[in-house]
Amino acid sequence: MTESKKQVVNYIDEKADIIIDTSDKIWDYAELSLREFKSGDLYAKVLKEEGFQVEHPFCNIETAFRASYGSGKPVIGILAEYDALTGLSQVPGAVERKELIANGNGHGCGHNLLGAGSMAAAFAIKHYLEEKGEGSGKVILYGCPGEEGAATKAFMARDGIFKECDAALTWHPSNVNQVTSGTCNTCIQTEYKFTGVASHAAGAPDKGRSALDAVELMNIGVQFLREHMPDSSRIHYSITDAGGDSPNVVQPRAQVLYMVRSVWAKDAMELQERVDRIALAASMMTDTKMEKKFIDGCSNTVPNKTLETLLWDNFNGMELPVYTDDEKAYAKAIFDSVEMKSNELPGAETYESDELYEFVDKASEHGTTPMNNFLIPYWYSEKPRMGSTDVGDVSWLVPTAQINTATYPAQAPGHSWQNVSCGRTSIAHKAMLLAGKVLAATAIDLMEKPELLQAAKDEYEKKMKRYGGYFCPVPEGAVPVVPGEKM
Repeated sequence: MTESKKQVVNYIDEKADIIIDTSDKIWDYAELSLREFKSGDLYAKVLKEEGFQVEHPFCNIETAFRASYGSGKPVIGILAEYDALTGLSQVPGAVERKELIANGNGHGCGHNLLGAGSMAAAFAIKHYLEEKGEGSGKVILYGCPGEEGAATKAFMARDGIFKECDAALTWHPSNVNQVTSGTCNTCIQTEYKFTGVASHAAGAPDKGRSALDAVELMNIGVQFLREHMPDSSRIHYSITDAGGDSPNVVQPRAQVLYMVRSVWAKDAMELQERVDRIALAASMMTDTKMEKKFIDGCSNTVPNKTLETLLWDNFNGMELPVYTDDEKAYAKAIFDSVEMKSNELPGAETYESDELYEFVDKASEHGTTPMNNFLIPYWYSEKPRMGSTDVGDVSWLVPTAQINTATYPAQAPGHSWQNVSCGRTSIAHKAMLLAGKVLAATAIDLMEKPELLQAAKDEYEKKMKRYGGYFCPVPEGAVPVVPGEKM
């Protein structure tokens, strides 16, 4: 490890109290998508106090921010998230399901850690730039709210925000330490509102026009569509308003939320048009009025081998967390609390080679280790995965790469009370600080070795030429909205 990297690693340790305090407060707030008012304000306050130039709100999104420091080239972007999920309130550090607030929210995806860990990286890069002096480069920390339900990075990407960067780095809490490769699905969410005419369901059914029938007919139409779309595509739905609870009333209103997924944005957009036509047909069949509202959309990720290799080199040069006896006991209890354990070994690319499989199988003691305190060897992949993330839209504008660190015990599923419980513990804090160190060290390599940054850009340009460029799933004029709200 170079002297510059040692300095940024030490600097994160010096700032650990501020970083951990921020993460824990965000955990306490547990604010939902696009409602992260306290969280956004806290980040703005802390970053201003640390000497960053802060724009908040940012990009016409009330809870978003942009914090920058430095001047000149290169410009390194760091991505932060901080929204929570519904129904996951949990007592921190508890080893059984125990709500802190009845029906409250919780950070089941660990975005309290994600945002604070990214901020740690920004702190360290700023410290490095201060030492180097004016014109040596710039770091930008993007506060991106609503990853769980608004995909604000896609809205920012549509407006070209990330084009100011030479490269972007991020991370995500997980139960393994690894560099994330491969790609994910494009995702588009659209809400459909049907408006009919109320009437007595028995006495005057002919006078009514059922909006609920329209929703049901739409669902039937989409069901038949599933046989005539690519195998890699997915369509999900949720009825957000059934019109009422009285069966003797012809329901005058109904609303349904649809999610369309496909590997490529262009394919998802074409499939979305077919779903739109089914919705229109349902309204025609029921003589109801149909309105649609775009909720959000995000693209698949474009992996960048150059950046991923660099991240892994720096990850491999870091000391992994050492756990106390109490931390080990807690991890074991959480591990044991998972009722439906997976038979699969951890790691996104574990099954893509015999060598990887053998390594992970041995290191995890056949998947029985409570904490995966090892680094999975790097494996470049372009394999699609079924989930979606708005990090994908950033990767279509600028070379982008990300890592995972083991913030949670093994087998703890995503979006679970176990993750919420762990998200305010020292286990999570250690992994969060580690993520910040890896991102910061990688940013320093990009600043000190222009040939590496150029190689990442060259790889990006080749892929853009191969893929035909960016098809943004967010239409012009659309703004981030909270799903489920009545139109």
